[in-house]
Amino acid sequence: MTKKYKIIVATHKKFKMPVDNELYFPIHVGSEGKTKLGYQCDNEGDNISHLNPYYCELTGLYWAWKNLDCDYLGLVHYRRYFTSKSQTYREDLNTDNIILSKSEVEKLMLDYDVVVPRKRKYYIETLYSHYAHTHDASHLDLTRQIICELNPDYLDIFDKVMKHRSGYMFNMFIMSKDNVVAYCEWLFPIIDELYKRLDISGYSDFDARLFGRVSERLFNVWLINQDLRVKEVPFIYMEKISLIKKCKSFLQAKFFGKKYGQSF
Repeated sequence: MTKKYKIIVATHKKFKMPVDNELYFPIHVGSEGKTKLGYQCDNEGDNISHLNPYYCELTGLYWAWKNLDCDYLGLVHYRRYFTSKSQTYREDLNTDNIILSKSEVEKLMLDYDVVVPRKRKYYIETLYSHYAHTHDASHLDLTRQIICELNPDYLDIFDKVMKHRSGYMFNMFIMSKDNVVAYCEWLFPIIDELYKRLDISGYSDFDARLFGRVSERLFNVWLINQDLRVKEVPFIYMEKISLIKKCKSFLQAKFFGKKYGQSF
């Protein structure tokens, strides 16, 4: 029986999408109350689209979890894709030739249970200290308390992950729908409880998106507790990234207490 593969492409704006629409499935995240873009909206069926200003791409993941019929499910972004080999973005680059194809995904899933982006390495920071310097450590402290209450068997792993100096970021993955279901059933109760307990009324739009950021760390916690064969693959940014600007902001946060005020 032929397996059905879908990789959702989370986007909040019109953007060039992969030509392989059998594999790649654009989703307009945060579509509730917004002008339609021509993509699948995340406010149809069972959804949490209204939470997108806080949950980021997780509203797309939630929609796919509840509404998308497939055997394997992945999540990428309009500006970040998995690739078969390391690539640097150029305006003349034909991205359809370098992002993972259906045949490449099928081959990977024969030997592995989950595909993830190569780890982001912080070197002079742990996952906890980096978050503390760039955002607000209380978000992770409260998350720890919630895990202690809801999933105490994950507490030791959470503490270990917070001490790691690298991790799988961006909420990007490909795995079986069954594993996605297991992950979502674990993740969303934690994130939902965090949303209930945090007062974000005075937060900026940028800071309010913290729940998506916390979930990046939580994916690492969940993954370590699973007996899964993990494959790291490269990924590419679909827009030009200033490494100098990123490095400067990172060091300013680390040594001068200047919190991040925008995405990179």
